Amino acid sequence: MKLTPKKINLFLMAKLPSAYLCGVRLKSINASTSTTSVKFRWINQNPFGSMFWAVQGMAAELATGALVMQKIQESGKNISMLVASNSALFTKKAKGRIIFTCDNGAELDNVIHNAITTKEGQVIVMKAVGVNEEGVEVSSFNFEWTLKVKS
Repeated sequence: MKLTPKKINLFLMAKLPSAYLCGVRLKSINASTSTTSVKFRWINQNPFGSMFWAVQGMAAELATGALVMQKIQESGKNISMLVASNSALFTKKAKGRIIFTCDNGAELDNVIHNAITTKEGQVIVMKAVGVNEEGVEVSSFNFEWTLKVKS
């Protein structure tokens, strides 16, 4: 079964309802890039008149995680995935629609190949950058994903 934005968004609704209710959605995914979107609304605001940092984090994590899920599925192997750490940088108030993009697909291919061939856990740091409707960066997130082939 091919992962599509519609299938991932239904998964969000069923398994991550807080992300879904806050408006986080996968917009596109291909072999190299994944894009998510979230719009500033009452439910995802902070007291300072912009989007709560954790909502941005959910959208950023989905941009990286959807790509990981797709690559694992394509490998045909049973591989576990887990965020070991993350960091973020906020450069502008997040208002309006924020688009997060992760383009670590090629690097992820190599890491999954190494996990399969060595049977050892692998680590990859994947970056998702959020921009507003004017194309100005509002935040960037780094997620350290650990991947390991299950026995």
